[in-house]
Amino acid sequence: MDNPRARKATLRADLLRARRGLTADERSVAGAALETRVRDLPQLARADTVAAYVSMGSEPGTHELIETLRITGTRVLLPVLQPDNDLDWAEYLGPDTLERTARGLLEPTGERLGPQAVTEAAAVLLPGLAVDRSGVRLGRGGGSYDRVLARLEAAGKRPVLVVLLYADEVVESVPREAHDHLVDAVITPEGVLHFSR
Repeated sequence: MDNPRARKATLRADLLRARRGLTADERSVAGAALETRVRDLPQLARADTVAAYVSMGSEPGTHELIETLRITGTRVLLPVLQPDNDLDWAEYLGPDTLERTARGLLEPTGERLGPQAVTEAAAVLLPGLAVDRSGVRLGRGGGSYDRVLARLEAAGKRPVLVVLLYADEVVESVPREAHDHLVDAVITPEGVLHFSR
């Protein structure tokens, strides 16, 4: 199978199946471990502004993480999904300022800052399904974060790019296409893996 898109689709299906098999307790333990690892990452500890996301379903949990970042003085930007799958951004002001959308996502209710707001972030926490040993990230396939990464590159910005995953989602190889950007690090409950970008 030489088609990268087809190989990505197969890999996505396998990874999503494995995530669905995790218990609530396993997800909770992983989320707590991720929070500690993220807080201990020097690039994030120094960041005034972090672009993050609210986890959903079986994704590694970010709810406690974004709240911890906020209460320790970090400005946290969260995405707002637009009809064309691009992302606008709003500042996270606490858990009671999140609202469930028609698509089932939890999004901030505050002032929309525009798609370019992500360029203010010193670090970007990216959702994903896998990262390979060279830093290629596999997302869900909607292209929202590909646009974010292209926007950062076009603006000449180089925030630290970090993907939060379960340990078995760091894989040997992810098919890479021209629009795929490399990330700087992957954090799992078991540790941090850094890449050269």
